[in-house]
Amino acid sequence: MNESPASDPLVGGGPDHFRPQTRAILSGRQGDDRSLAPVLWATSTFSAPTVAEARRLATTPGVDRFYSRYGNPTVSGFEELIADLEGAEAARAYGSGMGAITGVVLGLCSAGDHIVAQRQLYAATQLLFQAACPRLGIEVTFVDGTEPGAFAAAVRPGKTTLVFAETPANPKLDVIDLTELGAIRGPVTVVDSTFATPMLQQPLAHGVDLVVHSATKGIAGHNDATLGVVAGSRELIDWLWGFAVLQGAAASPFDAMNATRGIRTLPLRIRQQCESALALASALEARSDVSDVRYPGLASHPQYDLAARQMSGGGGLVTFDVVGGLEAGTRFVEAVRVARHAPSLGGPETLVTHPASTTHVNLLPDELAANGIGPGTIRMSVGLEHPDDLLADLTQALDVATAG
Repeated sequence: MNESPASDPLVGGGPDHFRPQTRAILSGRQGDDRSLAPVLWATSTFSAPTVAEARRLATTPGVDRFYSRYGNPTVSGFEELIADLEGAEAARAYGSGMGAITGVVLGLCSAGDHIVAQRQLYAATQLLFQAACPRLGIEVTFVDGTEPGAFAAAVRPGKTTLVFAETPANPKLDVIDLTELGAIRGPVTVVDSTFATPMLQQPLAHGVDLVVHSATKGIAGHNDATLGVVAGSRELIDWLWGFAVLQGAAASPFDAMNATRGIRTLPLRIRQQCESALALASALEARSDVSDVRYPGLASHPQYDLAARQMSGGGGLVTFDVVGGLEAGTRFVEAVRVARHAPSLGGPETLVTHPASTTHVNLLPDELAANGIGPGTIRMSVGLEHPDDLLADLTQALDVATAG
């Protein structure tokens, strides 16, 4: 007799004794029946047999067979997989990483509330805090996230609703102390862990309340999905669900299917990207035409000891400055041949980007400087190509960049 998927102890919500690599394969399969591949539920709406059942579905957090803005079986599988990998009770997927971050901020904060956020942030997140939040009556205090005690010192008891961190931070790879953040009581603590993925760090295990990802990046990992996700306690995720239904930044079932497929190989991809990134960062650090090489796995990183304690690997991102400023940085990104000039990260292709002209282009010069972003700063997302080919490509591009 065939067992139902729900009765199979290896399907969904993998037992705690399984390692992350195994859970990445086994979890999130409740809606797949016996299919080995994620099943795509493309429907936008579902029929209900009775009015009473429709009412129940319309008022149940996380329901996935009512209307796909509320939830969807393919999306639910992705959410269950992320929750399992993060050690969370639940997760909620959104249409993008910024959809997830906006959903958390506006789902938890109201006019008159106060937020503490680090200065070292992805520019869109920074602009949400410094431009949109004040317009809605939400005050934001920015701190240096690498300074011990800075987050806690900025919290206003009874006033601060949210404390937001990003680690490693975009683009200079600053590392924030998760244990210190998780020890803060009162406000909800949130960590954007996009650069690390669930394979390299576990913010919730340090006492942090919510972890958020742009799953577009390393989690999906193939540059074919635009997706965000937040994971945490069932209580917090159910609360966020209520606002998410109104916000409307729903995850696409097709993108959720691609992300679930991508997670099956995430441990292997991350391992290779970490190995290649460390080799390339070490090689770049030895060059005289490059300065300020940042990689959490390098002993020269300002928070190397902290990264070693709370991360199981340095990640796939390397940041460095090309000597010669804007002109040299421009020549470099236009000279690469194996790597590609594009503003994302975490995929199979190595990507280089000039943050001052792309990901952080909307920041003012003093804001760029405060984030450590110079005119020659390059962010490199290391892919799956052979590291020797990548090093040869970087070498020839740097020769071009600094020859002028």
